[in-house]
Amino acid sequence: MNESQKYLKIVSWSDEDQCYVGSIPGWVGPCCHGDDETEVYQELGQILDEWIEIYKTDKHPLPPPTNKEYSGKFILRTGADLHKALSVRAVSEGESLNKYVVKKLKTVIDES
Repeated sequence: MNESQKYLKIVSWSDEDQCYVGSIPGWVGPCCHGDDETEVYQELGQILDEWIEIYKTDKHPLPPPTNKEYSGKFILRTGADLHKALSVRAVSEGESLNKYVVKKLKTVIDES
């Protein structure tokens, strides 16, 4: 994996700007924009490569990688009341708490 592949590159539509905007979370904020999503992504990759080269030339450590493998597990602290409410809903729908919460989280992602 080369250095640039270690960083998440995001291109998203901006209603405010009426164009695609590219950024590298945790490192470079919105830094390029355009009407073609693919072109913005390619430009974003070039910008990232340039930043990596600048950091190396200046002997600065690169930021921690943001593009990584995910295990599918994370710990979520909800508070006792929400935990109870979610558990009750899950049981009432005949599902495990995990399955119920995953289903609900997927609906949020699907709506965006």
